Amino acid sequence: MAIGWAVWPRARAPGWQADKGETLVNSFLKIGADGRVTVAVPQAEMGQGIWSGLAQIVADELGADWRAVSVEPAPLGADYANKAIVAGMLAGVPAAMQGVASWVGNKLVETLEFQITGGSTSVRGFEAPLRLAGASARAMFCAAAARRWGVDARDCDTANGFVVHKANRVAFGDLVGDLDAGDAPDDPVLRTAPGLRGKPVTRLDIPSKVDGSARFGVDVRLPGMVYAAIRQNPIGAARAPLGKVALPAGASLVEQPDFVAVVAPGWFAAKTALEAITPRYTPGPNPPGPWLEAGVRAALEGRGEVVREEGDLTGASVSADYTLPFLAHACLEPMTATARVAGGKCEVWVPTQSASITASALATALDLAAADVTVYPTLIGGGFGRKVEKDAAVQAALIARATARPVQLIWSREEDFGHDMWRPAAAARIAGRATPQGIAVWDARIAVPDVGASFMGRNLPIAGSTPAAGAAAIEGAVDLPYRIPGIRVAHCLAECNVPLGYWRSVGHSFSGFMVESFVDELAVSVGADPGAFRLSMLADKPRHAAVLRAALRAGGPLGRIAPNRGRGVALVESFGSIVAQVAEVIVEKGQLRVTNVWAAIDCGRVVNPDTVAAQIEGGILYGLTAALHGEVTFANGAANTTNFDTYPLLTLADSPRIQVQIIASTEAPGGVGEPGTPPIAAAVANALFAATGERRRDLPLIRA
Repeated sequence: MAIGWAVWPRARAPGWQADKGETLVNSFLKIGADGRVTVAVPQAEMGQGIWSGLAQIVADELGADWRAVSVEPAPLGADYANKAIVAGMLAGVPAAMQGVASWVGNKLVETLEFQITGGSTSVRGFEAPLRLAGASARAMFCAAAARRWGVDARDCDTANGFVVHKANRVAFGDLVGDLDAGDAPDDPVLRTAPGLRGKPVTRLDIPSKVDGSARFGVDVRLPGMVYAAIRQNPIGAARAPLGKVALPAGASLVEQPDFVAVVAPGWFAAKTALEAITPRYTPGPNPPGPWLEAGVRAALEGRGEVVREEGDLTGASVSADYTLPFLAHACLEPMTATARVAGGKCEVWVPTQSASITASALATALDLAAADVTVYPTLIGGGFGRKVEKDAAVQAALIARATARPVQLIWSREEDFGHDMWRPAAAARIAGRATPQGIAVWDARIAVPDVGASFMGRNLPIAGSTPAAGAAAIEGAVDLPYRIPGIRVAHCLAECNVPLGYWRSVGHSFSGFMVESFVDELAVSVGADPGAFRLSMLADKPRHAAVLRAALRAGGPLGRIAPNRGRGVALVESFGSIVAQVAEVIVEKGQLRVTNVWAAIDCGRVVNPDTVAAQIEGGILYGLTAALHGEVTFANGAANTTNFDTYPLLTLADSPRIQVQIIASTEAPGGVGEPGTPPIAAAVANALFAATGERRRDLPLIRA
């Protein structure tokens, strides 16, 4: 608290600039003389439609013509810091300290100009400032037009790229030169009746992705650029110096303590030359092996830290153990970055979820001032939390500096799988007691490592990098939506010797399966319908009940609906949104197949319903791939999973029919990129039990 936030030295000033013919209206908006409206978007576009979604918020308040709207990635700057990420970091902080912790966290994020795309925070974090930016610009346009016409600005409005007053109309482009910054109101008036917002407008990134002009990380081309292939040390191992290595003409070798790379005119040539090199490694003191049994299971037997305890816990009559394996992110676009280091400056083009983490890491690795590092974010071909990390960007910059040429580094698929930042394995032991009216006793112990500490230690070693037990590590398992008189939840901190990272839906990805599977088991123990059983405990949660009812109406009766065919349900609140899913499965000749999924979501105020539906569909398919097939094991310091042959993705032929219903809501917006993933594993496992009577408590449900 002694730090003077107002005079904290910033690494750089906000650098968004207006090009020729453009007027910078505010930090989020500039408008051209041709009427083109350009929105600065601080969040990474990785297929979730956020560039369009955030631009749609501004365009709605401004009264823009959607056909004239475009976007640019925002530079680093305090105005573009993602303060919403702080809320997710405060889980487990005592209520009395939440206010102070939130204030300090927001100030720190702003001071560090911390940009990050994760935690489904994009709309939640930027809806308010973007609405204000659009409304402020609208007021400025109305004031400028009112002066021209000699009318009261309060009687003017905007629509479809024009300022209008009765029969008068003037286009934004014709008026932009008359804008006066003094007309920007201190407290802009927001629209009460949205125009563009809530409508399924065409996403801005679709045309370029259809015609192939969209620029992803591997599409970057620089004059004189060469390509690099990389081989990294096994986890925790050291590499002996290579000595003299014979390489093809035009190829060169770059050695760093934790990797070796070959640079060549083409990537395949670099990879082929690298494969001919056989480094010698010395294993670390504790190389990763069959860790689930030794790590998570051992932690489950320990004392644990109770993070919630209320009511009478006696009389538990049902118990079950659940396990989930390590998971890879499995992005279709492997890790990649293009770097140019020259004249004491570094430029990097990279598909990143955090330009600020990447820029800071580059400055440290190259011993440069922050102002001498520029990060150009590209479109991302799948992130899921993996591309918050800065490793590929730093490696590309080190290789570029060593070779004195621009370098594009592309990890092979084997490197991508073998050096992931994995979703941790987890286990739970839950005991409880139910009556036909609901759950009376819930006693859960969950063993999992501290993902946040692993991430912070690599990327933000300023705080929180020491593993610790607490509610944040088991999010989704602590604050359940159901009314339960007697409840206790404990986190058993597990040690882990592999790097861990944020994976789509983070802790909810495992807690959703554990919690909703056991809720089903308790319903079965008293002969209750699983849907009605859940609804009986949601009397004081009308939003949850409405979502659950919508999914149940769409999906139809639960339980066994035909021989070897069944339906199961799951309800999970995560990232400010409530999602219920009903899954239908069929088992034929011993093979499990998911045929249908009916989903309902309340995500508060909706920007683009098509994007919401698409993200729930994508979250279901991503989570279903993991539930059915996802598993990473380790041996001798390395992951056994090295490609899609051992980590299969759900194919189109095996994908279920998915229907998504969006519940109309006026509540604050919630996330949509991640909430579709947590319920699906439990819904499928519950449907499998309904179909066959077999209760599977260990993922994946299908093992090779």
